[in-house]
Amino acid sequence: MKTIVEKIIRLRNPGFCMDNCLDSRAILQLAWVQLWSFLRGLKVLLFLKPPKGMLLGKRVGFFNISKMKWGKFLRLGNDVYVSALAKEGIEFGDNVSIGAFSRIIVSTSFNNIGKRIKIGNNVGIGEFAYLGGSGGLEIGDECIVGQYLSCHPENHNYEDLETSIRHQGVNRKGIKIGKNCWIGSKVTILDGVEIGDGCILAAGSVITKSFPRNSIIGGVPAKLLKTRTHEYQTDHTGNLLCRESV
Repeated sequence: MKTIVEKIIRLRNPGFCMDNCLDSRAILQLAWVQLWSFLRGLKVLLFLKPPKGMLLGKRVGFFNISKMKWGKFLRLGNDVYVSALAKEGIEFGDNVSIGAFSRIIVSTSFNNIGKRIKIGNNVGIGEFAYLGGSGGLEIGDECIVGQYLSCHPENHNYEDLETSIRHQGVNRKGIKIGKNCWIGSKVTILDGVEIGDGCILAAGSVITKSFPRNSIIGGVPAKLLKTRTHEYQTDHTGNLLCRESV
């Protein structure tokens, strides 16, 4: 049984190896859960969409599924909701995993629909994530993300003191997260931010500005703590960005 389960999981994760401490009952339960996830994934055939090995938890919901694309072995945990009310839709790469109770929502307004959400290959996102895509959200390949990630690529206009803020409309720049980033739990990323490849975002950080590749970032609001290369020891992100462009 262990060998069979390992071979099946390696279709999605070639480097997977079962821990020797797992007993046969745990392995059997894992196989049972994965089987039902696979069978639930077949429901997208009702929308004339190929499942491509999709694994769905319980009570997963879709809105405007015609604007969604996914690669092989997309896994959505229990109670995940995906809404592709968007100009360009939602795209998941191969081997993407979204944790339980997460929300992937491009737009909530029908009078000003948003742009898109694009998630690259081999991306794992923890439970209770909120991924907004009104101004555009892109997450690069090979990113690993803790619980409660929150991305908000939109801001409300507020300059007119005589008009309610909710009636002043919004402005949108978008969020882009590079490849191979490690994002800790409870990180919030605001509109207009671009995170370079290979960055590490400390747990609980609020990211309000952009950072170049290989930065280690933390705080509220977040600042540069150091770089993975130890090349620049500075808190002045602007200087780093200038050096990156040289």
